[in-house]
Amino acid sequence: MEDIYRIAGSSEGLTNEEIREAVLQSLEGRDLHRVLILPPDFTRFHSNAGLITNIMYHALTDAGVSVDIMPTLGTHVAVTKEQWEAMYGDIPYDCMIVHNWRTDVVKLGEVPAEYMSEITEGLWTDPVAVEVNRRIMDESYDLIVSPGQVVPHEVIGMSNHAKNLFVGAGGSEMINKSHMVGAVYGMERMMGRDYTPVRKLFDYGMEHFLADRPLLFILTVTTAEGSHIFTHGMFIGEGRSCLTEAVKLAQKKNIDFVEHGLKKCVVYLNPEEFHSTWLGNKAVYRTRMAMADGGELIILAPGVERFGEDDAVDALIRKYGYRGRVKVLEDFRKPENEDLRDNMGAAAHLIHGSSDGRFTITYAVRDITQEEIEGVGFAAASYEEMSRIYDPEKLQYGYNTVNGEEIYYIPNPALGLWIDRERFNAEP
Repeated sequence: MEDIYRIAGSSEGLTNEEIREAVLQSLEGRDLHRVLILPPDFTRFHSNAGLITNIMYHALTDAGVSVDIMPTLGTHVAVTKEQWEAMYGDIPYDCMIVHNWRTDVVKLGEVPAEYMSEITEGLWTDPVAVEVNRRIMDESYDLIVSPGQVVPHEVIGMSNHAKNLFVGAGGSEMINKSHMVGAVYGMERMMGRDYTPVRKLFDYGMEHFLADRPLLFILTVTTAEGSHIFTHGMFIGEGRSCLTEAVKLAQKKNIDFVEHGLKKCVVYLNPEEFHSTWLGNKAVYRTRMAMADGGELIILAPGVERFGEDDAVDALIRKYGYRGRVKVLEDFRKPENEDLRDNMGAAAHLIHGSSDGRFTITYAVRDITQEEIEGVGFAAASYEEMSRIYDPEKLQYGYNTVNGEEIYYIPNPALGLWIDRERFNAEP
């Protein structure tokens, strides 16, 4: 199949009908009996993958095709019925298959240690197991569809494509080690870029272990205002080129170059989307390259009620905290800390979620105690008090003046990367 690209002709984005036409075109000429769709979960609501999944589900089932839908949770909790209906519309909830990253995977092989050393400049010298959910290898599927958004990402540089398979539908070793590779190599060397070490790791896995699977990628580039999604482009293909083109558009639409280092940045986390610091720390990941030394990042987090997405990771975050790269790596290497070494994804997350002392991070919360927030290394504040000063209903995206002070306001950190142009153009 030739790649199908759709670029919006205006800032309003592609219409639903234009999206529908592209999806249906991707199905033309296929003799299908059983299809697996791997959409992202609710934490990627603004990808518009929910609409795409709905269109494809109805087109296929109306044609008599059997369709399975397995959200690519990674280590996240399963999609709730309310989230399912909000994202995927009228697809029956009992169509959902829940991916278990600990038990539902098969090992396909390894990315060799020599190659890992080569792509990381010697910073990572162990092999990495390639694991995916066993359904991806089920030969009864005529087509496996992977819809999702390409956007700047702290672990890989630019999200999606093979990441949706190897992390979203992957197993513990691939998830943990890929996150740790990114943390060791340095997130600021990768965010917003395509051919990073972690991306090369996934490209290797695709080329060597999934080349014969009937995979179709439907990649979007989106922005949003509230719940309204603007789909600026769709890139549909069976190979790597659709990602390459999507990255180019995402770099234009999802990277904001600020005028100068931000002394004070306020980020709002929608309570319907962000319930943990595991997800909420996108506010840290995506702004750190724009923050000035000595600056302050204030995270308005009315829905954050825990640290990890599951109890085991939550316990690790509480035990080790967001103490910076040097401290986390020191704890990681201690013989007695087997629990941290056994969950490299959590260790990487602790590195990503710290400012390394370069700027302060204040979580303004409502449903978790300020003592608990301070216990993991953040400053804490009352959401009610901070939201009275920095009212999300009154602030505009970008620069604002509050009580005579300049602040930069971001209503959703998941949809972009904020950085100064000089830093981005510097050699990685």
